[in-house]
Amino acid sequence: MEINSMTKIIGLLGHPVKHSFSPQIHNYLFNKYKQNNVYCCFDIAENKLEESVESIKTLDMTGCNVTIPHKVNIIKHLDEIDNNADLIGAVNTIKNDNGILRGFNTDGLGFVKSILDKGYTLENKKIIILGAGGACRSIAIELASRGVLSIDIRNRSTDKASEIVNIINNNFASKALCSTKSIDDDDLYDADILINTTPIGMESDTCPIDESIVVNNRVLVCDIVYKPHNTHLIKWANKNNLDVVYGIDMLINQAIHAFYIWSGISANEDDKNHIRDLYIKK
Repeated sequence: MEINSMTKIIGLLGHPVKHSFSPQIHNYLFNKYKQNNVYCCFDIAENKLEESVESIKTLDMTGCNVTIPHKVNIIKHLDEIDNNADLIGAVNTIKNDNGILRGFNTDGLGFVKSILDKGYTLENKKIIILGAGGACRSIAIELASRGVLSIDIRNRSTDKASEIVNIINNNFASKALCSTKSIDDDDLYDADILINTTPIGMESDTCPIDESIVVNNRVLVCDIVYKPHNTHLIKWANKNNLDVVYGIDMLINQAIHAFYIWSGISANEDDKNHIRDLYIKK
């Protein structure tokens, strides 16, 4: 695709963004489906967030993605948010509709698609989620809407986690709870799915759980961190012969839904496979 005077910008707002694989995903899709857009990353400090949102209108950008740590705080700077994003309380996709900035959340949908693609079902499953940020909110609420039995959120503090728990318990049949307790053998013995939604492992040689834990049941381990591909949590799961869902799978699925919001075009399984191959070879 040739960049010309009609090319529109779509960007990623976050901090940090240097690790992002989103430009490769979206520029591939723009090129294949002949969308005259270009995708760029913008490292935005919290005190510059409002200015950056105004720039979407000023520069007549098609839209943006939003990542850590702005998914929650960006809502107050938007004109409208859809019902799903409103319930979640976090936005990861913005569409500029003739100067009206509309917020959406594709994280939960992307994550759930990754689970279903592995052949797993969600109804009546027991879930443990590490972290209580914007990604946790979207994933937990989407899981609750799919009929999981329980959601146990573990975080360093319970303030944000309690908000998510209250949303779930007040709107869905799933039972939600939270604590600051570290994960142990008994927790994992009773769980069906373990999900890391924290950035632990993204830029540090650490694991969000005690790697000495040995698990004998068939808990599915999911890490939304996609760089590195094999995080310490994924390595721990492989060592214990557990099934895993990689962060890249959620990233691809949520990105494809965001692409649909901006373009109205549905990418296919071949696109997913091609993007995954690009990532693995990267």
